[in-house]
Amino acid sequence: MADPSSYRPRPGQIPDSPGVYKFRDEHHRVIYVGKAKSLRPRLSSYFQDLANLHPRTRTMVTTAASVEWTVVSTEVEALQLEYSWIKEFDPRFNVKYRDDKSYPSLAVTMNEEFPRVQVMRGPKKKGVRYFGPYGHAWAIRETVDLMLRVFPVRTCSAGVFKRSAQIGRPCLLGYIGKCAAPCVGRVTPEEHRELAEDFCDFMAGRTGTYLKRIEQQMMIAAEDMEYEKAARLRDDIEALKRALEKNAIVFTDATDADLIALAEDELEAAVQIFHVRGGRVRGQRGWVTDKVENVDTRGLVEHALQQLYGEEKGDAVPKEVLVPALPDDTAAVNQWLTDKRGSIVSLRIPQRGDKKDLMATVQRNAQQALVLHKTKRASDLTTRSRALEEIAEALGLDGAPLRIECFDISHLQGDDVVASMVVFEDGLARKSEYRRFEIKGFEGQDDVRSMHEVIGRRFKRYLAAKEKTGEWVGGEVPEAEADDDGRPKRFAYPPQLVVVDGGQPQVAAAKRALDELGIDDVAVCGLAKRLEEVWLPDDDDPVVLPRSSEGLYLLQRVRDEAHRFAITYQRSKRAKRFRAGPLDEVAGLGETRRLALLKHFGSVKKLRSATIDQICEVPGIGRKTAETVLAALAAAAPAAPAVNTATGEIIEDEGDTAPAVTPSQNGGTTHDRPEHPAEPRT
Repeated sequence: MADPSSYRPRPGQIPDSPGVYKFRDEHHRVIYVGKAKSLRPRLSSYFQDLANLHPRTRTMVTTAASVEWTVVSTEVEALQLEYSWIKEFDPRFNVKYRDDKSYPSLAVTMNEEFPRVQVMRGPKKKGVRYFGPYGHAWAIRETVDLMLRVFPVRTCSAGVFKRSAQIGRPCLLGYIGKCAAPCVGRVTPEEHRELAEDFCDFMAGRTGTYLKRIEQQMMIAAEDMEYEKAARLRDDIEALKRALEKNAIVFTDATDADLIALAEDELEAAVQIFHVRGGRVRGQRGWVTDKVENVDTRGLVEHALQQLYGEEKGDAVPKEVLVPALPDDTAAVNQWLTDKRGSIVSLRIPQRGDKKDLMATVQRNAQQALVLHKTKRASDLTTRSRALEEIAEALGLDGAPLRIECFDISHLQGDDVVASMVVFEDGLARKSEYRRFEIKGFEGQDDVRSMHEVIGRRFKRYLAAKEKTGEWVGGEVPEAEADDDGRPKRFAYPPQLVVVDGGQPQVAAAKRALDELGIDDVAVCGLAKRLEEVWLPDDDDPVVLPRSSEGLYLLQRVRDEAHRFAITYQRSKRAKRFRAGPLDEVAGLGETRRLALLKHFGSVKKLRSATIDQICEVPGIGRKTAETVLAALAAAAPAAPAVNTATGEIIEDEGDTAPAVTPSQNGGTTHDRPEHPAEPRT
C-alpha cells in the first residue's frame, strides 16, 4: 500500500485552472481519471488525512503511485477530455456503466444499394439508420411485419438476395407482397431507396402526414371506383395504426426527449433510459455500475450522459434530456450536448405533468433493474470471493490471487506446436489480455520444453516492461517513463498465480523458467486433467481439493479456457498450412497479386506453363516479380495427381494443390482432446 504523501505534488506546482488529472499505479497504469474547474483545490483534497477520505477514495490514493494533469481552456474541453481518457485507459476506479444485456435496434442499411431492414446489436455502423433500442427483438419483428405491408423494403440477407437474383425468382416475401423484390428488378434502386426513406420517416415519428396522404389516396381511389386499390389502402392504414398502437402516446405535443432515471445504494447504481420520439416511447435501455469512486447522484447522471452521448451527434441527441438531478457542471454539460446535436439542447428536471409522470415510471424501472441485478449477482460475487480464498488457502498464498494466468500447449503429432495464455481477474475472464504463442525454440513434440519456453518468453517481456518503466519515488517520474502513456501493455502486469495445464513435469518447467529470470513473487501450480489434482513445485504429493470446492471449479474453468484458446489457435494454423500453395512461398507476392494471378490463369498448373511475358500482362506484376514466380514454381514439386479409386483413372487437377490429408484420414492422433494426463504427452 503506497503512502499518498510520497507522490504528493509540491506546493504551488498544481495550477489553479480547469483541467483533467490521472492517477497511475506502480506499473504506470492509469487507475483513475477526473476533471475539475480548478485543479489545485481538487487535487489537494486527495492528499488530506486518510481517515477523512471516503473508503473508496482512500483505496484509490493508496493504490496510486503518481498523479499528473493536463490544463485545458474551458470546462467543456475538460468534460470532453475526461470522457476520451476514460474510454481510452479504462481506469479501474472510475464509474463505468455496463449494459446488462445487448439491446437490439431496428436498423436500415442506407449505405447499401438496396437498403435492408433488420435487427442489429452491438456498435453502430456508419451509414445505417437506427431506431430504438428495444427491450426485445421479437417486438421489433412484429412491428416490421406489420409495416412491410405498406413499406415492402428488403429484409433478406445478402446470400438470399444474391441467390434470388441468380435464379430470377424472388423469395416468399416477394410473392406475398411484403417485399418489392428489387432482386429481380420489379423496382429500380431509386424506387426501393424511396421506400426505405419513407419507412425511416415513419419510424422517426412523422406518422400523421403519411397517414393523411394514404387516406387521401384511398378516397381518390374510391371516387374513381378503383375499389380493390381503395381496400388495399384501407388495410394499409389499419396495419400502420396497429404498429403505432405498440408505442403508446406519452406526450401529446410530439416531443423528442430522453428520460434518464437512477436507482442506487452504497455499492451499486442502475440507470434506465426511455427514448421518446414524436411523443411515443421508441426504445428503452439500462445499465448497472459498481460505485468504485465516491460519487453522488449528480456525478452518476454526468457519467450516464457521457456514456449515452459520447459517440453520438446530430439527431441522435434529442432536443430535451430529462434527468433526476442536474450535474455539478450543468452549463458545461449542456454546452457539450448542444455541440453534439448542433442546436440547443434542454437539460432539466421535469417538475409537473406528463413528463414528471413518465419520469416516475422510468424511476420504477431503474429500481426494479437494480433489485434484479442484485438478485442475480449476489451469489456470483460471494462464490467468486470464496473460490479465490479457497485457492489462496490451499496453495499457501499470502492473499487471494486477483490475477491468474493459465498456460496450455497444443499440437498435432508434434506439428504446429502453439501455446495459449488466458487471464482471469477477480475470478472473471479478461479476454483482452489473452495471448498466443508459437513454439520457436525447437522442432518436434516436447510439452515440458514448450512450457519452459512460453513461461520464459512471457516473463522476459514483463521484466523488459518493468525495466523500461523502472521504479519511481515521490512525484517525479524518470525519463525512461516519458513514452509510457498508461495504456494496457502486453505482459506488463504480473499475475499472483500461474496455472499450467499438466502435472509435475510441466510445473517444474514453469518454476525453472521463473527461477532463471529471478522472479520469486509469482506462485505456480499445475492442474492435471486425469484426477483433477493440483501440483505444486518441489512437492511429491498433489494438493487434492474437494470435488465440491469452488476453488477447484474456478481452476477448472481457467484451465478449460486455456485449452479452448490453444486448440482454436492450433486448428487455425493447421487449416492455414493445409490451404497453403506454392505461391504462398514467393517472396514479396502479397494476397492481392496472388489472387490476380490465379484469376488471370485459372490455376497454378496453367501459371507454371506460362511465359514471363504472359505473366507480365497481369496488372501489378512486373518482369522481376514474374521471374521470381516462375523460379518459385519450378522449384516447387508439382502436386501428385489424384486417382479415382473405383476406376484407377487419373483425375486432372486444375486447382492449386492436391487435396490435403486430414488427421482423420491418416489415422493420426491430436492434442485437441479433452483429456490431459499429468505426465508429458508422447
